[in-house]
Amino acid sequence: MRRTLAALALIGMTGSASASDKTEVVAVVNQFLDGFNKGNTKAVLATCAAEVAIIDEFSPYVWQGASACSDWADDFAAHAKKNGITDPVVTLGKPRHVDVDVDHAYLVIPANFKFKVKGKPASETGSIFTVALRKWPTGWRITGWAWAKH
Repeated sequence: MRRTLAALALIGMTGSASASDKTEVVAVVNQFLDGFNKGNTKAVLATCAAEVAIIDEFSPYVWQGASACSDWADDFAAHAKKNGITDPVVTLGKPRHVDVDVDHAYLVIPANFKFKVKGKPASETGSIFTVALRKWPTGWRITGWAWAKH
């Protein structure tokens, strides 16, 4: 009996996500990528929480803290300029996970990254974009994300 009650308590603690929560979470990730695809840093930064942790495939590979999103955006721009990368566009596949637990969310989404290197088309296909979010009074914001190229 105690085990059953403990299991029921754990189930109750995880909460159940509404379809609207999942839709809102995915919408924030889409807003982030829409801003990225359009070169709109302001739109990208609007999706970030006050403290963020980022892992990406270019140096310095990790950004964290209050300026992580803007530092990442600046470093991406410098990396792109140094390597002749233009026209970056990320497209997402069907999410593998959209897990929402009250005010925290976790997404795992296949992604493709198309761009040009010195004018020639290039791409990374089959990458994985993993995102963590938290719900604040102002809405869902990204608290961390990682890009894993395939």
